[in-house]
Amino acid sequence: MSVISPIVSVVMPVFNVEPFVAQAIRSVLDQNFTDFELLIVDDGSTDSSLSIVRSFSDPRIKVIHQTNRGLAGARNTGIRCASGNLIAFIDSDDLWAEDKLARHVAHLDANPDVGVSYSQSAFIDEAGRPIGLVQRPKLAGVEPVDILTRNPIGNGSAPVIRRAALNEIAFPSPRTGVVEDCFFDESFRQSEDIECWLRIALQTSWRFAGIGRPLTLYRVNAGGLSANLDAQYESWKRAIDKARLYAPDFVAEFEGLARAYQLRYLARRAVRMRDGEKALALVGRALESDASILWKEPRRTLVTVAAAILLAGLPRQTFERIESRAMRGLRFRPTAVRSSDTRAGAL
Repeated sequence: MSVISPIVSVVMPVFNVEPFVAQAIRSVLDQNFTDFELLIVDDGSTDSSLSIVRSFSDPRIKVIHQTNRGLAGARNTGIRCASGNLIAFIDSDDLWAEDKLARHVAHLDANPDVGVSYSQSAFIDEAGRPIGLVQRPKLAGVEPVDILTRNPIGNGSAPVIRRAALNEIAFPSPRTGVVEDCFFDESFRQSEDIECWLRIALQTSWRFAGIGRPLTLYRVNAGGLSANLDAQYESWKRAIDKARLYAPDFVAEFEGLARAYQLRYLARRAVRMRDGEKALALVGRALESDASILWKEPRRTLVTVAAAILLAGLPRQTFERIESRAMRGLRFRPTAVRSSDTRAGAL
């Protein structure tokens, strides 16, 4: 008897996310589009995450175990085990709106040349409460330069990707004696998303296009991977260096601007971490890399500069009072966050 494959395979890597994983799973199971499988890849968790996963009895859930290989390795395992023609990713500390899968399936059905469908994202805090910021990336006419400089996908819980697009960028595992395809580069523990998106954008003809609704709820987690700013920047540079190997002219043309946006993003992270000196140094390097961010995105750049200066020069309590007043004002109107400023927080 033949087995009918689901339309969508949802891949959820899990590693020590005990406080969040149940909510993430529930947000997938509550989708109003139901023709999916949920592949939960336990990446060697040592807390109670796996026990929480096992408390769900939905037949669409498949649990896969492996020793820890990182986010890229867990996603690769999920993709290899997937049976759907569409692959959706959700990190186990994020959430989805209940109509996310339905909208992405319709979007991809209506646009057969789109290989990567993504959505806007709303930011939530560690308790799952909205913080009043929405990530509003470029949705149409996306070119490789947009992926390099602004990363409109924004976060790993936003995209739904055709299996065919992932197959085109597959490469053999570099691990000795292992015969398997990889899609994400497992040598990256950060920036694995942008490295993968760049390969799709530069090495295939598939288009990127977005949905203008905040279908992903992206958790701003102070303890997440992006907390180590220096490591994050080095990983980003590695992704650019890798792209340079197969698209040297493209990278040479746009690297300075991409670097400026990345350094500005890290400066905003430093502000959120209350490291004024670091923030000031990073935003200075951003402007040195490409000052055009001042007139391409004047408000965001000037706010970052001002925040870094104030944080470096004022007592922390004074800065936080100013920040709090600014945020109260922002919450009275919808606030956009550029996609490369993921986890930028209040600033």
